[in-house]
Amino acid sequence: MSETVIRVGDQVATFINVFDVDPSQQQELIAILDEGAEKVMRHRPGFISVNVLASVDGTRVVNLAQWRSPDDIKATAGDPEAQVFAKRAAEIAKAVPQAYKVVSVHHA
Repeated sequence: MSETVIRVGDQVATFINVFDVDPSQQQELIAILDEGAEKVMRHRPGFISVNVLASVDGTRVVNLAQWRSPDDIKATAGDPEAQVFAKRAAEIAKAVPQAYKVVSVHHA
């Protein structure tokens, strides 16, 4: 079992997709992302984890995924099964997907 660990210098590819959504559809979007993670993403090569965060005001959802490499992200984005869930999400929310690298981490 893997879990999300955020550290500087890890050789992990981080993909964050920020969705702007109407508050009345936030839960529907979360259900789509959760279903896609369970049915497709977690079975793809290089998958580490997906975390879905919901803004308290209902206007945003953040999908934070970790993969072994950028190539794994690219391959998954090209998978027709993954594209089904991306299309469903795009029908109700505006997405801003981007790959990131961890540049700093601070703890108490």
